[in-house]
This record gives sequence, structure tokens and C-alpha cells, in this order.
Amino acid sequence: MSLTPMSATDVITRLADFDSIIDARSEAEFDEDHLPQAINWPTLNNAERIDIGTLYKLVNPFEARKRGAAIAARNIAAHIDREVIDKPKDWKPLAYCWRGGQRSGSLSLILSQIGFRVTLVEGGYKAFRAAVVQDIARLTQGLRFRVICGPTGSGKTRLLQALAAQGAQVIDLEALANHRSSVLGAMPGLAQPTQKRFDTLIWNQLRSFDASRPVFVESESKKVGNLAVPVALMDAMRGSPCLNLQLSDNERVALLMEDYVYLMQDVDYFCDRLSVLIPLKGRAVVTSWQTQARGGQFAPVVLDLLNNHYDPAYLQSMQRNFLQFGEVQHIAATDRSTAAMAQLAGQIMSLPGSSGEA
Repeated sequence: MSLTPMSATDVITRLADFDSIIDARSEAEFDEDHLPQAINWPTLNNAERIDIGTLYKLVNPFEARKRGAAIAARNIAAHIDREVIDKPKDWKPLAYCWRGGQRSGSLSLILSQIGFRVTLVEGGYKAFRAAVVQDIARLTQGLRFRVICGPTGSGKTRLLQALAAQGAQVIDLEALANHRSSVLGAMPGLAQPTQKRFDTLIWNQLRSFDASRPVFVESESKKVGNLAVPVALMDAMRGSPCLNLQLSDNERVALLMEDYVYLMQDVDYFCDRLSVLIPLKGRAVVTSWQTQARGGQFAPVVLDLLNNHYDPAYLQSMQRNFLQFGEVQHIAATDRSTAAMAQLAGQIMSLPGSSGEA
């Protein structure tokens, strides 16, 4: 029998050592956040966890533990029958639950008695979460960021994608957050992850980077939709060199109408989102935009939003928050196309400090 406890601090540096990472919590807990590449084997599923919790509070803990043990035993047996029978003797799983206690402990004990070398996360997910928050600060201190700046619609996300396609290290916070980071940035049909999940996704990407090479990131604000960028990462970004991407107004309008085509297809939703700007721009201005939109005149609305709302606010934010924006290096794409962004990405990769040298 081999059952080894391991601290969360050690676990996050040794995830690659395990053949499987098993989350023994309920489906809802797993969906909120989990370790990278984890698989969900609930010892108690959502409904069972609620039932046992209610029994614990309304009857007594002893009765709840008996009932919970019976359910857990059946579930663990089902997981073993479904997932473990074909595993070789040298299979090395890592298991955890909320605090490293009964749920993952029960599963781990049975797996170890079979003969597998099982590692149990001390303190469970709760300890992992604390270790991740601390490790984000450590990782950001060792990385060199290059911030892609530029007004709304200049193609920053497209440029990041082009850089990634050419082998650059890129962290796309908007992609991780399922949000375009603006009043109109919610993506239809895509819910944002939880804050915990967002943090874990960021950490997982940061730990994959080579510290000898720069990391390209977009000049985000502190929040991407409803999610907060980790403070340590935000501080590192704001102190890093900036590349200021420029694109003509006509191309910016066309790019935004491509990226936000779903808004043009749902005018009521578009107009509703514009209402959020009434306190900033006044009812008369917003009503004018809504009227034009309902008449199918989206391009003038987008151009006016850029020139009279997004651009001034963006410039003020950059000047106030990004310490090296005063020494920004200007870059420009000939147009919004994939080919143009690929060409610009190639030029950036040839700049000093962009291919690995300090």
C-alpha cells in the first residue's frame, strides 16, 4: 500500500509527475475551478452532497456520515469499475477534494490498497488555490512582458494571435476571460469563468513560459468583464515596455463590425448595452446612436463611439497607468487582414528584445 501526502506548494511544481489528477469533489465544485488536466470522479455528486449536508445539519453528523459512506462507497466502486480496471500497476494518480479530507481520502485509500502509488494533496483544493495565488506573484516577477497597446479596434487581439502563430509567447486575457473587455464585450452564449478559474488559467499559462523570452500581452484594464486581473500580473504589465498599434479609422470600424457582428444582428441588445453609457455621454447622444442603429446605420455609430468615447478614455488610461507609455514604440498594420497582422508580427519578432535576448 502506497499513499503519500504532498503539500500544495510541492504539487504545483510537480503536476507533470502524475499520470492522472483526480478531483473527488462534486460536479459543481469542479466546474468552479480545478487543477489543470484534472478529471472529475465525484465521491458525492451535486444532489448527494446537498442531501448529506442537510442530514448532517437537521439530524446529526453520525447519521450523515453513515449515509455518506454508503453512497461514497458505491460511487468509488463505479469509478474504479469504469476507469481503473485497465490501469497498469505503475499508474500514479494524484487525488484531492476540498480540504484533502474524507472524500479524496476514501478514494485514495482504496486505490492504494489495490497497489497503486497514490499522492494526496494536503489541504486539498483550498490549499492549491492559496498556492496558485502566491505563485502568480512569483512567476510574474521572473517574466519580461511586452504590452500591445492601441485604441479600440486597432487589432490588438488579432496581432496577439499572429504573434502566437509565429511562436511568440502570448497570454490572451480576453480569451481566458471569454470577454472583449468593454461595455459591449460580453460574448453571446459564452459565460465568463469564475474568478478562481480565471486565476488558475492565468497561472497555468504563466508557468509554461520560458523566462528568457518575452511575453506579449494586451493592455487590459484591471477587470476583463466581471473578472479581476491578478494584482501582481497587472503591476508587471503596467511597468513593462509598450508597443502602440495603429490602424486607420476606416479599418478599425470594419474590424469592429466583423468582430461584433452578433451585435448588428441583435439591435435591441446593442441598444440596451449603449444605454449603459448614458451617465457618461448623456441621453441625447446615446439616443442618437440608438436611432441610427435601429436604422441599420452601424458604421457611423461605431466611428462616433471610437472618436468620442473609447479613444479619449483609452489614451487617458494608458497615460495614467502604464509607466512606460511615454516611451512607447509605434507600430502599424497596413490593414485588418490576417496577412497584414502576420507581416507585422514578423516585424515585431525581429525587434530587439522580442526574440529572447534581454
